[in-house]
Amino acid sequence: MPLLWLMLLGLAISGLGAAENKLAFTATDKEFSFDTGVLRGTLRAKGRSAGLMSVLDCASGTLLSSSMGLLSHYRLLDAGARYGTAAWDWPGEARLLPGGEVEARWAADAAHPFDMTASYRWAAQDTLDVTTRVTARQELRRFEVFLASYFDGFPLTFVYAKGSADGKPAFLGAKKSEAVWHMFPRDDAAVKIIGDGRWLRPPHPVEWTLRPPLAAPLAVRRDNARGLTAVVMARAGDCFAIAAPHDEEAHRSVYLSLFGRDFKPGESAVARSRLVIGRNISDRQAVVLYETFQAQPDAP
Repeated sequence: MPLLWLMLLGLAISGLGAAENKLAFTATDKEFSFDTGVLRGTLRAKGRSAGLMSVLDCASGTLLSSSMGLLSHYRLLDAGARYGTAAWDWPGEARLLPGGEVEARWAADAAHPFDMTASYRWAAQDTLDVTTRVTARQELRRFEVFLASYFDGFPLTFVYAKGSADGKPAFLGAKKSEAVWHMFPRDDAAVKIIGDGRWLRPPHPVEWTLRPPLAAPLAVRRDNARGLTAVVMARAGDCFAIAAPHDEEAHRSVYLSLFGRDFKPGESAVARSRLVIGRNISDRQAVVLYETFQAQPDAP
């Protein structure tokens, strides 16, 4: 009996280890693959400074991501400059950490007066967390990291805002009849940041239409035909706006405007974001997912 008990215990521990490994990235050359049992794909494909690429739904095998992928660091902006075209054009390095997460690093250079790191960690089989840290090497005013997610499918966008008729928070859509490019600011200070001229800088300047203020930094993209929902969120103090094109626009994207604050030389700050992709997540369930994320203690 003791031997049988030990064998069963060993099998249980082995099974637990296999389950935990589902939440670990695997390093292959310069890129990192994942297969959580719910989602599979690649992070930093071919070593590029991009997010999750070629993301597939394991159950159906259908493609969920497009363009530059999901949770990809895009425009780097402040009150006076646009730093390069995008973070994905800024060479960086990445490594697999012992716990199975990936840490990407970009070092300050002549075109980027700050260091940046991004840690990607699976919190669950359908949930990815990204922690973005910036350390300034010179003064930065109203600095922003524009975190982008480009979906394949998911034609409908909704942002959790304060614009409902009864004054209660509600998920507001992004209809073409209301705007081409929709921006939901956190508050009046965010409106000033959005309008300070940063979005007129080439390439690809954008004229945003301001929508009602955020009730929380929480957005949903829905694919009713496939029964899939993507929920994108950030910590309340880390995100000053959420943006998206109208539903018919080809990018099928949603963007988080992170930081929006001043930095002194040597000063650091962290922004935390989360993506959940699941089946038929209701509006109420999306809010609960957000509240759960807000309540979790910060990782060291």
